[in-house]
Amino acid sequence: MLTIPSVAGVPVDFILFALTLAGVALFHHHTLRVAVVGLVVITLYKLAFSHFRGVPGMDGLIALLGHEWVTVANLLGLLLGFALLSKHFEESQLPALLPRFLPDDWKGGFVMLLLVFVLSSFLDNIAAAMIGGTMATVLFKGRLHVGFLAAIVAASNAGGAGSVVGDTTTTMMWIAGVPPLQVLDAYVAAVPALIFFSVFAARQQHAFQPITKDAPSGIRVDAWRLVIVAVILLSAIGANVYFNLRQPEVLTHAPVIGLAVWVAILLTGWIRKPDWSLLPGATRGSVFLLSLVLCASMMPVEHLPAASWQTALGLGFVSAVFDNIPLTALALHQGGYDWGFLAYAVGFGGSMIWFGSSAGVALAGMFPQARSVGAWVMGGWHVAVGYVLGFAILLFTLGWHPDAKPLAAAVAVTTSSLRTP
Repeated sequence: MLTIPSVAGVPVDFILFALTLAGVALFHHHTLRVAVVGLVVITLYKLAFSHFRGVPGMDGLIALLGHEWVTVANLLGLLLGFALLSKHFEESQLPALLPRFLPDDWKGGFVMLLLVFVLSSFLDNIAAAMIGGTMATVLFKGRLHVGFLAAIVAASNAGGAGSVVGDTTTTMMWIAGVPPLQVLDAYVAAVPALIFFSVFAARQQHAFQPITKDAPSGIRVDAWRLVIVAVILLSAIGANVYFNLRQPEVLTHAPVIGLAVWVAILLTGWIRKPDWSLLPGATRGSVFLLSLVLCASMMPVEHLPAASWQTALGLGFVSAVFDNIPLTALALHQGGYDWGFLAYAVGFGGSMIWFGSSAGVALAGMFPQARSVGAWVMGGWHVAVGYVLGFAILLFTLGWHPDAKPLAAAVAVTTSSLRTP
């Protein structure tokens, strides 16, 4: 049996990953370099001294990449595609009209966060966060408090937590056989959490930079850009829903969602040309995220604690520093969870640190000041408190009702990426 080297009972793999995350936190002006170096170091270490999910050497690395490439390719396609989508939305001039319809005081920021939550319930949370960032830039003249940025990410993640089309983790649960109504239970926690942190974040932002009271005169909405935004989003949603209903196995073998986004971008390019100059910057942010995702996928997380509400609560905090996709896959394979609790924990928990979710990484690419863990935690303290508050409300209202055994579909879906060849 292959063993994993450890120090004081902690696998060296985790120590190296922790050092990488610490480097990201401390050197937030060099996050890309830190993440890539961490990925290289962890890969070389595992090649020489450890193994990849039970398979040593280059064979194990090739097998791992063969399992993870779909996730990586989908994320890359979505991150780059939604960068162009957000620019289309900004240049449509619709965000500039929002001040006419939002309250003038702190409640304007509060309502904007509610809109991000609603958008994320049927859009990808990355798109919802980036659209929220675009709206906030106009509403607050580009001066955004880090606490408000954390709230935008939290609103996008909370909105996707109860929807099987709103987040990758909930989509995984749907593919594995979890009924959508069970995932919907996550909103019992997400809604009160949203209200709590949104009040504090909106007040922070109002004190830092009040909302623009009146929209500039002479604004004309470019309806064609809004049509392009709708086509791109509907392409992503349509591909997701179609293959979930008709051929769910395709989602594990091809990056169809990312491809659908880019097909829509290219087909609509003759109507309004995308701003291709955004791609170099978006690519750097994407490489950073994907480096952390690959680092996380290499961790020896085969043994989770027994499923319980305490474990689900803890997974939310773990997902703030650890990719929630493998966590979700392992939980589905293990079974014994109340899926509404798990959806809320892994979907919303990553909001507590900026690199804990793809939505946070995407927004930090737009606002570099968010790439400070200290500033994010201190400014966005209300997100962590809101997470615990929402979890407690879910526990005391609906109670913990776990499945008695692993889902049959979950075993079929996740075994291909978790078992030892």
